[in-house]
Amino acid sequence: MAHNAPIIRPRVSSELDYECELALVIGTPGRHIARENAMGHVAGYSCFNDASVRDYQTSHSLPAGKNFFATGGFGPWLVSADEIPEPGRLSLRTVLNGVEVQHGNTADLIFDIPSIISYISGFTPLAAGDVISTGTPEGVGFLRKPPLWLKPGDVVEIEVEKIGTLRNPVIAEEDRHHEPA
Repeated sequence: MAHNAPIIRPRVSSELDYECELALVIGTPGRHIARENAMGHVAGYSCFNDASVRDYQTSHSLPAGKNFFATGGFGPWLVSADEIPEPGRLSLRTVLNGVEVQHGNTADLIFDIPSIISYISGFTPLAAGDVISTGTPEGVGFLRKPPLWLKPGDVVEIEVEKIGTLRNPVIAEEDRHHEPA
């Protein structure tokens, strides 16, 4: 979803979670990219909210929980790679309804950015325009006691240092079916 566009909590679940992530946008295609050449394939960076439907991740599959309609926020713009020479040292922050719920740094990623690009290019070709989300800091809602789920009326802001703030309100999916007759 674009900046200021609503994230839709699906009607099949109330377990919608936020994940602040740095998004990499591929500029130069590649396959089997060596770690030492990986950064040359990046066109730029943006903010990404990898909003996840947690019960579908655990009861169905990780991809199912990550791919619901209108759950991923992206933007507000693309910052070119030359403007961020050290993407592995950026502050990440999530603010939910004015309260900070996540704070971390890309330096804390389990795998560094060149390794992520190299790994992914080993199992699929990367094309110009592909977006890779990198991982989220601690503080996600499902690990809190009690869990903190996104609900209609919430506003979630994803902040990435040197890029900006992605802001998305949360709304409920309509209860009408949109199935073919």
